[in-house]
Amino acid sequence: MEGGIVMRVHKVRAEFVVAACDADLIGKELPVGKSGRTVTVTSYFYGERAVSEEELVWALQRATTANLLGPRVLEIARKGGFVAADGTGTLGGVPHAEIFAVSQG
Repeated sequence: MEGGIVMRVHKVRAEFVVAACDADLIGKELPVGKSGRTVTVTSYFYGERAVSEEELVWALQRATTANLLGPRVLEIARKGGFVAADGTGTLGGVPHAEIFAVSQG
């Protein structure tokens, strides 16, 4: 799955949560801060089904929340206008972004 992306959609009540990451990150342990703690990138959260760029964009258009991890996924999100060039951070040195839709109601 080298070079690919994986995605899982979590539906919780009215929420449509998209979790996507670069496939080669699954199973990696990423350091969090300087405490020695790590977070494991799991297929339970991010999925294991490879998706196309078009599928990811389709899901992001419908998402109420998104958790995106990895340079390939973030590049697709930037190209689609979902994330600004300066709108990302890092998780264990890996590009990361979270998107939240806020309703005006």
